[in-house]
Amino acid sequence: MTAVNADAALVAQVHEDGFCILPGVLDATGVQRARAAAVRASEQAAAAGYPVVMEALDPGGRNVRMPDLLAYDPVFGELAMHPGVVPYVEALLSDDWLFSNFSGNNALPGSQSMNAHCDQSTLHPEPWSELWCLNVIWCLDDVDEENGATRYLPGSHRFTRFSEVPADPKAGMVSYAAPAGSVIVMHGRTWHTSGANTSTDRERVMLFALYARAFLRLQANWWQVIPPEVLDAMSPDLALRLGLTWPNRGYGSYLVHTNPQPVLGGG
Repeated sequence: MTAVNADAALVAQVHEDGFCILPGVLDATGVQRARAAAVRASEQAAAAGYPVVMEALDPGGRNVRMPDLLAYDPVFGELAMHPGVVPYVEALLSDDWLFSNFSGNNALPGSQSMNAHCDQSTLHPEPWSELWCLNVIWCLDDVDEENGATRYLPGSHRFTRFSEVPADPKAGMVSYAAPAGSVIVMHGRTWHTSGANTSTDRERVMLFALYARAFLRLQANWWQVIPPEVLDAMSPDLALRLGLTWPNRGYGSYLVHTNPQPVLGGG
């Protein structure tokens, strides 16, 4: 698929509103393929002993986790490097980024909301004065308030310290709404939570891809979670963005004439 240029208005919306929505990034076939792979990944993780239902994290026991997605199916590497998404990552973070984590969850009817949090606060201490990470959310079902779409606190991407967060941030949150195949590009400083699925028969699968500036420690230890055979088959571009090859920044680029290695951004 040919890469698209990032829409400047949508990039500006992330800075202004804390998110933007990219419609139709996946067609119906792509949605079906990714969703089926995510469900399989959860089943495989559960069979291997991973606690895909965690009452302490997701009250009610009706939210099924899908961890370490890159370990399970090539489709997730395709999503991580999707040409409809990467231009937005680079417009917002520069070309000096790494892929920090990739997980998902299926909010089944009756699932409850988890604790509110901000992704960037998990990567470095306060103050959070710059945009240094993005949560790119893949909607694999039609998502809305009824079936537990992610909820966010408007304006919270401007908070720089924990002391600025309201005592009950969830009280002011509103729900995203988007059709299946859409991608929500969320500012890394936006405070958010999973919604409660109050429907009687609608599942809600969303995948969460965390992109961050390359100087921040990754959330996932990709060497540990990705099987050797998957690493062996991985594209050089994806391996580079997972931090599995040396990016040659700063002093490393000075040595490139004697020790050539891939370089983030091509130079």
